[in-house]
Amino acid sequence: MAGLVTTFGAGAMTNSIPEIRDADFLFVIGSNTTEAHPIIAMEMKRAVRSGATMVVADPRAIWLTDIAATHLQLRPGTDVWLLNAMAHVIIEEDLVDWDFVNAKCENFDDVIAAVKAYTPEAAEEVTGVSAEQIRWVARQYATTEKAGIYYTLGITEHTHGTDNVYALANLVLMTGHLGKKSAGMNPLRGQNNVQGANDAGASPVYYPGYQKVSDPAAREKFEAAWGVPLSPMDGMKLPVMMDAVMHGELKGLYIMGEDLLLSEPDVAKLEEGFNKLDFVIVQDIFFNETCRFADVVFPAACFAEKEGVFTNSDRRVQRVRKSVEPPGQARADWEILCDVARASGYPMPNYAHPREVYAEMAALCDKFAGISHERIEREGGLQWPCPTPDHPGTPTLHMDGPMRGKALFVAVHYRPSAESPDSEYPLILSTGRTLYHYNSATQTRRDAGPNHKQPENFIQIHPRDARRLGIDHGDAVKVSSRRGEIVARARVTKDVKRGCVWMPLHFAESRANLLTNAAGDAVTGTAEYKVCAVRVEKAAGSVAAK
Repeated sequence: MAGLVTTFGAGAMTNSIPEIRDADFLFVIGSNTTEAHPIIAMEMKRAVRSGATMVVADPRAIWLTDIAATHLQLRPGTDVWLLNAMAHVIIEEDLVDWDFVNAKCENFDDVIAAVKAYTPEAAEEVTGVSAEQIRWVARQYATTEKAGIYYTLGITEHTHGTDNVYALANLVLMTGHLGKKSAGMNPLRGQNNVQGANDAGASPVYYPGYQKVSDPAAREKFEAAWGVPLSPMDGMKLPVMMDAVMHGELKGLYIMGEDLLLSEPDVAKLEEGFNKLDFVIVQDIFFNETCRFADVVFPAACFAEKEGVFTNSDRRVQRVRKSVEPPGQARADWEILCDVARASGYPMPNYAHPREVYAEMAALCDKFAGISHERIEREGGLQWPCPTPDHPGTPTLHMDGPMRGKALFVAVHYRPSAESPDSEYPLILSTGRTLYHYNSATQTRRDAGPNHKQPENFIQIHPRDARRLGIDHGDAVKVSSRRGEIVARARVTKDVKRGCVWMPLHFAESRANLLTNAAGDAVTGTAEYKVCAVRVEKAAGSVAAK
């Protein structure tokens, strides 16, 4: 979001999911789409069946590489080199959309100067992707009208994640692929309402509707609406909060829908910090790892047990309708929050229904002003911006020009990842998700079906690396980093590059994030889950299964 707000003026997918099927070129980078976003992947498969060209850029072979025209199997953490080399080709071969750049962009000269040294030949040495592949992909992307970029955590979970986003945005702008159907730049959100949470102000730097906390006019508006003085200072980003917990600088946490002790990096150190906290509240639908440290647990209702709206990756606000009553003492999150606010002394309004909560937000946010529960019931999902009750919504952003006025080119240079392999930890570990489990697996590991398909943690390792280490397919192996060690099951496969290994993050008894590095992106603080130096060796005993 940080990169897209800076470059385009809106932190969301520029295009809609249904537009994918009509694309002629799909550049999928840092996204295992079939496993992490299977519905979106269905649209991608449909596009390829209709004749679209797909390119996958990923250190690992994934399902989509089977239907891709080419697979750019770059070394982990070298995305800026690859993307700047593509920009170099587009500029060198005069494939730039100069009409778009001159009319709707600024700062392009800085990018021209920055990418001059990033030749495809030099990029090949750093990334492992051939110069010939780089040139071909750059030409295809630049000369195809309906060309879209699709990415997710493989791009953002780096110490240079925002740089990666800027480098992608530069490609979109120099080719004029912004504000066009079946094109644009499309971050695929990791959960079903991440976009909605950001929209509603679940951010340390924005009020609802992406109105800056540091903007006096925005602050005055929300002070008047909420009847309390508000701080002019930005809040703490999650990685900053976790660092403060580790150093005993926070006294309490209120945690909603997040299993921090499974999802955050360097969790052994984080656990030590949790022992220093005075008070912890966890609000979730199931008891999770973090609940072990909770003083109070608020049981929350799941999606099928409450009313409201979710906003998906392409900014589509859709109704959620109660199907069954919540069990036991579980209640909808908004009801719990309202009661906590009143118990804390704030006169929270007595909302009768979530539609009233959304109506309040819409009244304070121009982007959502035309959206209401009642209208969604009549018309179906609506995509913001939707500024008036008669506005149809906006499937494709920036069609009337970039929302920030002129789109901003941002020149970036390659910076190595925070941790490199060495003689003690010679392999590069990346982590991610699988099809059968979902994030911290608070839900999926309680179900027999997913557990039958994937009962225990595993690590993918290249056959040559496995042979050198005396590891066979199916062996229990110990995986160690500078922060901790775990045991997992070896899967020997050519899906990963030599020198690289990959494992999922879903298993509480074999937590991948005991290994990962807490070093964060310079802008957002997002941790570097995709590059971590590790050692793998055959282990005695077996892999624990839940």
